[in-house]
Amino acid sequence: MIRCKKNVISLLVVGIALVGCNNDDNDDELYGNWVSRSAFDGVARTGSVGIVIDNYAFVGTGYNGDEYLNDWWIYDSENDFWEQKADFIGSKRTSASAFAINGKGYVGLGYDGTNKLKDFYEYNPETNIWIQKADFAGTARYGAVGFQVANTGYMGTGYDGNYLKDFYKYNPTTDTWTVSNGFGGNKRRNATVFTIGDKAYLGTGLNNSVAQIDFWEFDGSTEIWTQKRDINNGDDGEYNADYSIIRGNACSFSINGKGYITCGGNGTSTWEYNPSTDLWEQVTGLESSGRNDAVGLTINNRGFVLLGRNGTSYYDDVWEFLPGVTQIDND
Repeated sequence: MIRCKKNVISLLVVGIALVGCNNDDNDDELYGNWVSRSAFDGVARTGSVGIVIDNYAFVGTGYNGDEYLNDWWIYDSENDFWEQKADFIGSKRTSASAFAINGKGYVGLGYDGTNKLKDFYEYNPETNIWIQKADFAGTARYGAVGFQVANTGYMGTGYDGNYLKDFYKYNPTTDTWTVSNGFGGNKRRNATVFTIGDKAYLGTGLNNSVAQIDFWEFDGSTEIWTQKRDINNGDDGEYNADYSIIRGNACSFSINGKGYITCGGNGTSTWEYNPSTDLWEQVTGLESSGRNDAVGLTINNRGFVLLGRNGTSYYDDVWEFLPGVTQIDND
């Protein structure tokens, strides 16, 4: 079993926090194990989108260091293999946003190397066909979040030349966007969101290169945002450096009613959120290279992290996190 020192370094210049893990028999034990899964079959990349429909993940778009991408792939998590599907029909892009509703996937926004985008598309996995839908109602942007709760899709925050905090909801039956009011958090881009039941949890991200510390719960049944404990506050509600989850460009997923935030700012530290206590606990960090703009996915109550970038290195590896077990090297 590895014992890890929670060694948090706040980097205010880039607005992130990196957490290192060292073997030390005198420190607290961290639990959870990362297991390598079948590598992504497409080229290594960053800034991709991922959605989950039934027991399958769909991943695509992004940037590989040379070109923007529009390829689209399905991952069979039960049998651990990838298969290419019909290319995304919008322009090639990175930093798009996505969600899934009622067995269909929706992808839009992003950046194509020249333009910020607001176009929006529906993918039907049964027919393997893309259809263009109504443009996003907000401004063209990238680095926004997308999520689905209570059978409604939402997109918001991001960067359109200014940092943003607005949200819009999408009705697939009428193909319409309407304003979703009430988010009291700070402006930001490259935040992360995980969902638990009909609630979404939003945090991290950057505003003018400063990492954001506020953390929010969105109830899909009432469309009300509620502010939770700041992510740099410990069990007593006061600032605690060892409790800091601050970062930008992170990814997230949920397992067994708990949420997880990992990576971002080239770090590997991973934190588990318990919504019943509004508290975080550090767990075993990603057992691979730190990275920005990876994809986090929840597939049938299993959590995965894949792709991303560290400097000029682009990744195609796929990792699954197993909570509540002892960490094992090289598995």
